[in-house]
Parts: sequence; structure tokens; C-alpha cells
Amino acid sequence: MRVTSGAGARAPGAGARAPGVDWRAPGANGRAHRTIGGPEAWLVWGLCTAFVVWLFALQTGYGVVSPEIQKSASLTVAQIGFAGSVYTWAFALCQFFSGALLDRFGSRPLLAFAVAFVTAGAFLYARTTNMATLVVAQIVIAIGAAFGFVGAGYVGGQWFPAARYGLMFGMVQSLASLGSAVGQPAISWQLGHQSWQQLLNGFGALGVLLIVLFALLVRNPAPGPEQLAAAAAPKPPLLGSILRELRSCLTNRNVLLAAAVSGVSFGSMIAMGSLWGPRLMEAHGADSSLAAVMSAMSWLGLAISAPLYNVLSDHWHNRRTPAVVGVFLQAVAVALLIFLPGNTPGVATVVMFAVGFFSGAQMLGFTIAGESVPGSLVGSSAAIVNGVCFLLGGVLEAVPGRLLPDSPGLGDYRTALLIMPVLLLLGAFAGLFVRETAPPPAPSPVRPSPPGRA
Repeated sequence: MRVTSGAGARAPGAGARAPGVDWRAPGANGRAHRTIGGPEAWLVWGLCTAFVVWLFALQTGYGVVSPEIQKSASLTVAQIGFAGSVYTWAFALCQFFSGALLDRFGSRPLLAFAVAFVTAGAFLYARTTNMATLVVAQIVIAIGAAFGFVGAGYVGGQWFPAARYGLMFGMVQSLASLGSAVGQPAISWQLGHQSWQQLLNGFGALGVLLIVLFALLVRNPAPGPEQLAAAAAPKPPLLGSILRELRSCLTNRNVLLAAAVSGVSFGSMIAMGSLWGPRLMEAHGADSSLAAVMSAMSWLGLAISAPLYNVLSDHWHNRRTPAVVGVFLQAVAVALLIFLPGNTPGVATVVMFAVGFFSGAQMLGFTIAGESVPGSLVGSSAAIVNGVCFLLGGVLEAVPGRLLPDSPGLGDYRTALLIMPVLLLLGAFAGLFVRETAPPPAPSPVRPSPPGRA
């Protein structure tokens, strides 16, 4: 989940707090409220960000590891593509509920359970011998992963002032993408020194360490008076409350348009960056290691641009134009990548970077959606946008796989992947109908006239 920046932005479950203020929380055994934005806040946020980085490395590493799994388990390209899409569909379904569950139950112990699910999935992933095992592993990972970005956003809203929320979330996306950029070539290098099973078991071992750290250290701040009052209030049934909030967002035209813009941008990015990018580069003539490096450049581009789009849109007081232009330029970059002539690794690397850089426009979809609903629905609006992102990611992973033959060539990839720039152009067109949500610039202060002048 990457939510909002700008005035009035709030995380799921985040109440208004002043930075650096300690509240005495009655009923909390007299213990002072932990300092918002203090050292413990950075520790908790850092652990949640580490979870997202680790998760992204495992997720995007699928494009590098999948050829080895395909050989070992005697699977087809279509089956590998379908298994990747199962992850995104399962993630999208769980995503609709993760924000509301965090609002209701808090970060402890939900986030520790989420890390445990991803860890179990990684170990199961390492034991893939057939299609059924691979699909089950993807589903288990997806259940835990649904709390990754949402958890980072929730913790950022709980532990930091609202004014810094958009920047904190941009930093999460940036670090996660940077982890993917480094992780893909690192995974490719590791596969030359150990089996893919050993590599995935290593991911699982790191997950065990994260489970222990989350269980010991990750928690909500001690509640202040507003949070205690909200906790004491009667709560509606969980499922009914979630469905009502989702229905309110789904009937908001701006939320749906924002979801379409972000969905095509992120869906194309994750499909190209985690699965089809390395395959396309190999079809262009690159070896597997070079293909992983070139694909990683797309994540480096997203790492750089993720915080920039919100910062620039705040500076320009405009959300719609940067989002539309970014998605349109992403469509141009993806089309160039697909139709590049063979044996042009330098140009392909630059274009892959551009694909990721322009995909940073996806961040503005979350901002627009969050600014289009009341503060109590920010989490649900972000869940809808993030869910659509992964639903479209699943489509863009599965459909090309169904269109490709068993031994595809460059021409086959060009035909199958053409769906991406087409959807991106449609997303840019949809963005033209988004209602502008950026706050207007503050009026300039009126200077008093000098003495003796009117």
C-alpha cells in the first residue's frame, strides 16, 4: 500500500498527533506514550521496511529463479506465468481485508504472523516438484505479503506525524525497489554458486530471524486519550464494517479512476520487472545474468522516482497531469523495449530504467484516492487501489504466458507483450477524467504598507 501525501493525509487507524509529544495514557500502567517520530518509531518502521524489502526481493526474484524451477519441475512457460499470476490474484484478494484487520487489531501480532506466512511459503517454494506445490507456495506467500506495504503504511501513520506520512511511504517504495534492483542480479549470481532450492531456503532462514524480531519489537504506540476513547467505543461486526467501507470507496468515481491509473502502471511494472523482462532480454540475445541486471534497472528507476512524483505534485499543486504524463511515457518506454532490435544491450538497459522510472506515476493513484475520501476511509481506498494493481499484474503475467508457444522466440514475445503498452495508453486516457485533489497553494501573506504610503 502506498497511500497519500499532502495536507490532511492519514494512515489507516492513525489519529492526529503532534511530533515529539508524550501523552500520559490512562490504563496503560502509567507508562508514558512512546515518542512519535523518536528512536523507537524509526526502529519499528525500519523493521517493517526490511520486511517489505525482503518480500520484494523474494517476489521479483521469481523472474530469475523461475527458469530453474521450470526445468526441475518439468513445467511449461504458460504454467510458470500462471503460477506468478496466482500470487498476484491471491495477494489482491487478501489486500482488500488487510488494512481493516490492522485498523481493528493493530500491528501486534498481525505483522509477525504475516512474516511467518511468507517464511513458510519460501520454504515450501524451495520444495517445488510439481505445479500444485508451486501454486500453494505462491498462495501462502501472498497471504503474508498482503500485510507488507499495508503494514508499513499503518506503522508509518501510527508512529510518525501525518505531515511526514507521504514521504515515509515514498521511502518504503524506494527502498523496496532498490532491494529488487540489487536482489535480481544478486540472485542470478547466487544461482551460479548454489542450487535454487538452497537459495530459497536461505530466504526462509532470514524470515525466521524477522519473525523473532517482529514478535519482540513491533507494536503500536501506547494509546493516547483519543485512541483509548475509540477503543472503548462499540465496534460493528468486522466483515460488515469492511464491506461497507469498500462499498463506499467503490462508488467513488475518483477512487476507481485512480485505481485504473495506478493499476496499469504497477501491473505492467511488476509483470515486466519480475517475470517477462528477463525472458524478453534473453530473447533479445542477452545471457541470463545480463538479462537479470537489465531487468533490475527497471526497479532502480522506480526506486529513484517513487518519492519524486508526490514531492513534485505537491510542489506543482497538481496530481492529475504528472500521473497522466508518467503513465503515457511508461507506455512509450514499454513499446520501445518490446520492439528494440536484437543485440542492443546498452539501449535496452536505458529503456528498462525508463520503464521503472516512469512507473513511479503509480504513487499518485494512491494519493488521489486517499484525498478523494474521508479520513476514515483512507485505508480502504488504498486497499482498493493496491488490489487493482495486483489484479492487473496477475492478468499481465498470465495472459502473455497463454499466448506464447512452448519455445517462444523474439517475435512471439513482441506479440504477446503488446497488451502492456495498449493498457498503459488506456490508463493514461482514464487519468484525464480524474478530478484534481491537490490542495491549492497557500495565499501569499499580505505585507503592510510602509509608513507614509497608501
